[in-house]
Amino acid sequence: MTEFDHEQEDAAVREQRLEMIKHKLSLLPDKPGCYIMKNREGTIIYVGKAKVLKNRVRSYFTGSHGAKTQRLVSEIRDFEYIITSSNVEALILECNLIKQHHPRYNVLLKDDKTFPYIKITHEAQPRLEVTRRVYKDKGKYFGPYPNAFAAQQTKKLLDRLYPLRKCKTMPDKVCLYYHIGQCLAPCVYEVSAEQNERMVQEITRFLNGGHDVIKEELTTKMLAAAEELNFERAKELRDHIMSIDALMEKQKINAVDAQDRDVFGYAVDKGWMAVHIQYMRQGKLIERHVSLFPYYGDEYSDFITYVTQVYIDNPALPKEIFLPGMPEAEAGAAPAVDVVPADQPVQSSAQAEAEMKDVREALESWLKVKVHIPQRGLKKQMVDMAKDNARNALDEKFRLVERDESRTTKAVENLGEWLGMGKIRRIEAFDNSNIQGTNPVSAMVVFVDGKPDRKEYRKYKVKTVVGPDDYETMREVIRRRYERVLKDNLTMPDLIVVDGGKGQISAAVDVLENELGLYIPICGLVKDAKHKTAQLMMGDPAEIIPLPRDSQEFYLLQRIQDEVHRFAITFHRETRAKSMVASQLDAIPGIGEKRRKALLKHFGSVRKIKEAEVQDFKPLGIGEKLAGEILKALQGEAAVPQE
Repeated sequence: MTEFDHEQEDAAVREQRLEMIKHKLSLLPDKPGCYIMKNREGTIIYVGKAKVLKNRVRSYFTGSHGAKTQRLVSEIRDFEYIITSSNVEALILECNLIKQHHPRYNVLLKDDKTFPYIKITHEAQPRLEVTRRVYKDKGKYFGPYPNAFAAQQTKKLLDRLYPLRKCKTMPDKVCLYYHIGQCLAPCVYEVSAEQNERMVQEITRFLNGGHDVIKEELTTKMLAAAEELNFERAKELRDHIMSIDALMEKQKINAVDAQDRDVFGYAVDKGWMAVHIQYMRQGKLIERHVSLFPYYGDEYSDFITYVTQVYIDNPALPKEIFLPGMPEAEAGAAPAVDVVPADQPVQSSAQAEAEMKDVREALESWLKVKVHIPQRGLKKQMVDMAKDNARNALDEKFRLVERDESRTTKAVENLGEWLGMGKIRRIEAFDNSNIQGTNPVSAMVVFVDGKPDRKEYRKYKVKTVVGPDDYETMREVIRRRYERVLKDNLTMPDLIVVDGGKGQISAAVDVLENELGLYIPICGLVKDAKHKTAQLMMGDPAEIIPLPRDSQEFYLLQRIQDEVHRFAITFHRETRAKSMVASQLDAIPGIGEKRRKALLKHFGSVRKIKEAEVQDFKPLGIGEKLAGEILKALQGEAAVPQE
């Protein structure tokens, strides 16, 4: 919700809703469960879990909060809660509610971020595949892998080592895979269940971390082939060994034991969280993954929410999971969270340890996997390494942002030098949009110090121009904009950017200088045949400025042109849609502007009006006869009045 929306919300209604929230807070139970926060439209914006609902939900409406949590709290207009019999149920319920409703303020493991797995299909003639979809189909899943490339590279190696069926649909003759030795061709030749099972077991052992054993066996076979003077086979086996070495080169970290485990670490800064996961199989670090996202609630609670989402559909569970402890327990000091009320005592280290115990037991009960929150020794070092990686990922994100900001600042400075103007702070850019002259509109965007200032954006419906006349449209909009700037004493731009070349620049210069007496530099951005920014023009008559197309200054102008074009196109679509609706309703005798607005407000859209019954128009004071005419006009057929 924007600041404008907040200002428009009726004060009495807001006060009434806040009073209702206070009353509901007094009725909260001392039990575990989930709470569901809603905005003014009734949309779910946040879901959380609590060991004690009364304490947790009240904390949002008492005391002070950080900026990001305050943003969440400012949108809450109602809440619901669901009591559960245990913390385990609350944990699972929260995960399912988030997956169902996708609240905007919750940590979300989005569908396009799901991890790839390697799967051995459950078929008479099994095959290997890389998939992001997980089903309960008796197939064997291995992973997750941090990206599709890592999974595909592993599958390619296994395809060379173990000739399982490759074709998804069984062909009627042997294919290329048979001829290169990567398939036993069950489509033509008989392949026994024992052969398939042996290969499946070998692949399973490899994917579970038994790379060294497989490598030793291949080495033995290679030496035997060499002794038999079968050098071609020996070379093939040597290539397989080298492929394993290349694939496993990054596996430098080993644990003392050969256990399958996932190690988590997280870091927070400036309202963002980074979670780093280290996947260790057979005691070796085989993969790692990091996720960055904004968080709005309690940092540890949101971190645990992320962990539950990782495992809710994960069939390849490890034997154990390592998690970091709560900041309070590790530091033995005040918690670094946003939502602790100022009028409540700070959570003690003992309380934090009790809460961590509840989290560990809840996860163990749900996942049937051993969960550790190590406090010392090698296991603690593994978690600390994951936390350090998360911290580095977060620091890198902010360094990149700072670098981009410095690049933008430098681009603005250099652009001024290219145009011979000195420093440019404020840029105003214009673009026109119409389809064969219909519903002509224009839009203006503002960039200050190279960044968009969206509250300064403006939209214009073209009033005086008939037909697709881009030059006259530019004249009208420039005139209207800078007449208002002069009248209201608004900030003048340092540079005006128009979409087009000599004609558009000339039209804008003529209005500014000859009608308004303003001398503001104007440049034009000319597009190529692919509608991409091609060159910069300036002056009267306009000449090409030889700005390098791979420069940061050119990239800045390209971003400005793309943004103003997007803004203009969006406004044109809205205007055209409203015009089409208005023309449909206005063409009906007895429907004027007032009734048209009332109909759209009551039903919401023309489609809903079409689907309505005659009696649905009565609340608007529209009788059966006129209601029938409306339905007839919109549906294109006679509407039968209700008896």
